Amino acid sequence: MTDERECRHSARKRGLSAFLYCFVAVFAVFSCIAAMFGNTHSGQAKALPYSSSVVMEASTGRVLYSENADVRMYPASTTKILTALVVLENLPLECKVEIAPQAVGTEGSSIYLRKGEVLTVEELLLGLMLRSGNDAACALAYAVSGNPDAFAALMNEKARACGAVNSNFVNPHGLHDENHYTTARDLALITAAAYRNADFRRIVSTKNAVIGGAEGKRYLSNKNKLLTSFDGANGVKTGYTTKSGRCLVGGAYRDGMQLISVVLNVYDMWNVSKNLLGRAFEEYSMQPVTPLPVEGADMEVEVKRDSDGNLLPSVYPVKKDGNEKISFVVRP
Repeated sequence: MTDERECRHSARKRGLSAFLYCFVAVFAVFSCIAAMFGNTHSGQAKALPYSSSVVMEASTGRVLYSENADVRMYPASTTKILTALVVLENLPLECKVEIAPQAVGTEGSSIYLRKGEVLTVEELLLGLMLRSGNDAACALAYAVSGNPDAFAALMNEKARACGAVNSNFVNPHGLHDENHYTTARDLALITAAAYRNADFRRIVSTKNAVIGGAEGKRYLSNKNKLLTSFDGANGVKTGYTTKSGRCLVGGAYRDGMQLISVVLNVYDMWNVSKNLLGRAFEEYSMQPVTPLPVEGADMEVEVKRDSDGNLLPSVYPVKKDGNEKISFVVRP
């Protein structure tokens, strides 16, 4: 009887051991599969370990919110904000551009330009900013500078003039390059400079456009969903590569305040951008400034004079709750 019980116990042990062995084997297989996919994902995460964001008031450059604002990031097609600004400062909108063969077939998003086709600068800018045409970016770069490298030099010069000192651009479209990078703060500063150009504001707020002649007519719709989903939205540009993650520079104007939001490597970029912009509009408003020192001020802001030495009328984004103390001073 004892032997029978021992046999049954031994059989149960063998059965349990077999079950555990199968379980471990199956777990090992799934672990290997997970590791394969995990390595791919972690490789991307290693290339870009942070998300970053900024909300800036455009006229003053005041940062209302930021997270990892000065971390180096890949901008993807948000690069085209700077591309458009450089083009607008170097070519008239009505200038006709014959499409260089080197611009045709540029990888990534495209408006399908053809060699020798002729479009105006304005049409190419619409293709650039509404549909993110990489071929339009190259065509404009050749039109301005003769080649992309020379155009990139202009981009970096303009970026530094905007105060974007932690950026480097090597192409006009934002296709991935390890030496092509920016920060959320820098990209906001570049966008703020671009917003001072009326043609830029008009183009990036355009929802639909038709470009090209009868044989090459193109119907463009803006990829920027903020224009139809957020009150006051008036720009500006989306971006995505596998290395950059999802990127969005947004713009919105309400009650005399122009805000710029930048989110880089943020998967839910639409909702995050809307939440950041909405929060900033709720908490801040543009208020007239008085050039007087304030005791216990949180910050000091310069008030400017005109060429005759008169104080310029000025407004500044200030928290609506009234708890923020700002000293506005006049520099000699």
